[in-house]
Amino acid sequence: MRKLRTWRAYLTERFAANPEEAIRYLKFSFEEYQVDRDTPLLLLALRTVVESQGGISVLAKKTGIAPEPLSDTLSSDEAPRIDTFSAILNGLGCRFLIEPIADTDHGFKPDREEGTNVNTAVEKGVEQVVEPHLS
Repeated sequence: MRKLRTWRAYLTERFAANPEEAIRYLKFSFEEYQVDRDTPLLLLALRTVVESQGGISVLAKKTGIAPEPLSDTLSSDEAPRIDTFSAILNGLGCRFLIEPIADTDHGFKPDREEGTNVNTAVEKGVEQVVEPHLS
């Protein structure tokens, strides 16, 4: 007879065997959060991944956050502070990534290609502004 389990238990087991898949799941969950703003659902996804990677105690050691506040943060219905969220993601081996939204126009048009050194691009921009335009 086949053992029945919850969907979350299935995901936890699957992500324990494949941490890269867990990170893809977090990425997808965060993308969905940006659409529907469902904080409890995002935190449930985060808790599932945390459990798959050893649980609160393992994450607490990696982040330097005490287990009880960490557990409280992940069990809350409120969005965690950005520094806490960032520490949790770092403890799970990933990070925030800022990128433009492809199908909207917010007036910001990135002017650099992938791999461009930001410092060089900024220096070029400063040179263009500082140098007088002679006619």
